[in-house]
Amino acid sequence: MEYLTLGRSGLHVSRACLGTMMFGHSATAPCNEDEARRIIDGFLGYGGNFIDTANGYTGGESEEVVGRVIKAKRDEVVLATKGFMPIGEGPNDRGLGRKYLTRALENSLRRLGTDYIDVYQCHRADADTPIEETMATLHGFVQSGKVRYIGCSNWTGSQIVEAQWAAERIAGSPLVSLQPPYSLVSRGIEEDVLPTCQRQGLGTMIYSPLGGGVLTGKYKRGEEPPADSRFGRGAMWRRGLNDQSLDAADELGKVAAELGATPTAVAIAWVLSRRGVTSVIIGPRTFDQFQQNMEGFDVQLDPAVVKRLSDATRWAR
Repeated sequence: MEYLTLGRSGLHVSRACLGTMMFGHSATAPCNEDEARRIIDGFLGYGGNFIDTANGYTGGESEEVVGRVIKAKRDEVVLATKGFMPIGEGPNDRGLGRKYLTRALENSLRRLGTDYIDVYQCHRADADTPIEETMATLHGFVQSGKVRYIGCSNWTGSQIVEAQWAAERIAGSPLVSLQPPYSLVSRGIEEDVLPTCQRQGLGTMIYSPLGGGVLTGKYKRGEEPPADSRFGRGAMWRRGLNDQSLDAADELGKVAAELGATPTAVAIAWVLSRRGVTSVIIGPRTFDQFQQNMEGFDVQLDPAVVKRLSDATRWAR
């Protein structure tokens, strides 16, 4: 396993990051604790050290499962979680204000069974809270020892710059990471967000490298998605299932066949090859999916193959 420093920090993270959104017992995340334990143990056995969760995943159950599984190995793990999502019905029960974040962090620490978070991230941007308040609150977490580094998820380039300026104004801790979606069928971060991260000292934790699963090749034109698939379980994902994405999956399948690899592995390898990418998040629901995903970290793509795939999906920018 290869390791890189996360942005402008001294924190070394594996290029594979284990996403745990599927850990829990809800209808949208049917991965029970036994299976989650197999996946986490397998991931650490491969040399992975970076695990990502969030307070909003399966109502906090994902954090609880992760905490129990890694308890005896806590110091081996770079643990990342997020705050922003609702934790109640009140007006201050979501967002990036001081009142909410303080409570959300304490809840995450309790569920994870730890006294510190390695990377604490803002899950979304919050237009209702001054960025100075958010960055000062996060800096306070770092000073307290409850958080080591801070990051963000799903932020634009301008939001990142404003946050870094705010951190500088208050002599606080800067952001060191961004968690954005990125794949052959979702390349919108290339023009502004990735270059901004490089200039501002942020590493990247890429999620959805398989385009929500469309790049695995399991979805066929004119056929209903399998009932147990992401597109089958939730209508919100189906916007990513269209003729262009299916064309991309077809081309990816041809390349994979020529290389003697799976489409899943080649899709992940393509993301890993992109400039500005630090780590790629895999979000398996089963141990078999986990093993298929990990193959992508052993595939090395020639520049000509990278260009061929990139040229075939220029529309996705």
